Amino acid sequence: MGLFDDAPTDADATVRTDADATATLNEQAQAVVDEVAQLGIPEWSALGIESARRIEDEVFASVDAPEIERITNIEIPGPAGEVPLRIYHPDPEQSPPVLVFFHGGLWAMGTLDSIDGVCRRLARRTGHVVVSVDYRLAPEHPFPAGLEDCVWATEWVAANATSIGADSGRLAVAGTSAGGNLAAAICLWVREFGGPEIDQQILLYPMTDISDDHRSLSENATGPLLTRRDVLWAHDTYLRSRVDRYNPFAAPLRADSHAGLPPAYVVTAGFDPLRDEGAAYASALDSAGVRVVHDHEPAMSHGFLSLTADVDAADAALDRVADAVRDGF
Repeated sequence: MGLFDDAPTDADATVRTDADATATLNEQAQAVVDEVAQLGIPEWSALGIESARRIEDEVFASVDAPEIERITNIEIPGPAGEVPLRIYHPDPEQSPPVLVFFHGGLWAMGTLDSIDGVCRRLARRTGHVVVSVDYRLAPEHPFPAGLEDCVWATEWVAANATSIGADSGRLAVAGTSAGGNLAAAICLWVREFGGPEIDQQILLYPMTDISDDHRSLSENATGPLLTRRDVLWAHDTYLRSRVDRYNPFAAPLRADSHAGLPPAYVVTAGFDPLRDEGAAYASALDSAGVRVVHDHEPAMSHGFLSLTADVDAADAALDRVADAVRDGF
């Protein structure tokens, strides 16, 4: 296993692939999927919003997550009220780089708790400060409310890095799924309007487009863990109107140009409805001259980096993400 220079046709970028990959879901991941299926949980889009939020927290709660030397919960003044942050510092005697992290959840679900395990593991494996952001959620707060909170939090972290024990000159953004969308949109925002220098963007199975045309939405329409209906429901829930579908801060893939953006590490999964839009974003960045590594995991599903306690290949993939974070600085 390793990196090679010739990308597949759906993403002209540097792509990692497994030589022995097959068209079946990873055996350990399948066991987790089967366990979730036995709970009889409907698709996210078929649940009421409050039920979906509660179940999402329960499904993705931290399992065997490592201890972190210092975890601090704070609230900062935001554009429309307080924005909660959770700060993970693995070594308060040091002032390492800082990674601002945005959870997934289709812009409508997710909390600091649902992404806690991933943030703990990244802080531990990178040795860097991780700041998790609890942004406003749709449908109560549609686009661009959540993005505004995330931009605000990123600027706050950059301005206050020293006070939280981080290096004020080394900053990256990252996110899973809808959080990957927000991380990519922040990089576009800073390029257009100014803001802190972002050293890299870590986009983990990101939502980069507002479209129903991507092939993976049909190939993986029934999941596992995320379905086509869920994705289309998320689009309708997040946006104020159809006009927003063409706004690059909602759909970063639709930006007129991707030049001048920070280097990127993009993770996609073969059994993910979002696979092709993530790959397309890696390709767009590469075509614009942005340094990008695309780590494609053909035997994985959406959300697999939350399964590291049970899935060895997911744990190894998170190690590569941590390596990319360190190498990016």
